[in-house]
Amino acid sequence: MDEKILVVSDSHGDRDILVKLLKKYKGQVTAMFHCGDSELEPDDELFNDFHVVKGNCDYDSRFAKKVVVKVGSENVLLTHGHLYGVNSGLNSLNLLAQENKATIALFGHTHFLGAEMVKECLFLNPGSISFPRGKYSNIGGTYALIDSTVQNLHVQFYNRDFEAIPNLAMDYKRR
Repeated sequence: MDEKILVVSDSHGDRDILVKLLKKYKGQVTAMFHCGDSELEPDDELFNDFHVVKGNCDYDSRFAKKVVVKVGSENVLLTHGHLYGVNSGLNSLNLLAQENKATIALFGHTHFLGAEMVKECLFLNPGSISFPRGKYSNIGGTYALIDSTVQNLHVQFYNRDFEAIPNLAMDYKRR
């Protein structure tokens, strides 16, 4: 029942960091998600291991705009966020998550990291692995790992050197 999920976004052509993440975590996590703006081709071999969606800087129509994936007991919604107004809040994304019965909604676009539990759904933006914004931009790029158990969702953000950022860990109890 325990699942470990890697989430990365907004790599903007930095293929090398995705290769490093894959090398470090393949076989160590249950699933890997890229929230868009990879600026890579949709048939890149990396995406054999990542679930990926189209960002506003991904121009190939072969990318999906949203993906819903079952990971253990989690129903994971993946989208970039630009089509759902995430710059102004989570209302539209929340409606999409409810429509898709998501327990985890993953998105990027803003380059601001964050996690928030709304009812029974965890909304998570891992920030940008290549061009972070906001108060944590000095970290130099972030991604997140979600540990899912029956009782709890634990979110830990990491820097590009695979180091956990101590003050960026959150626990969300399930009802």
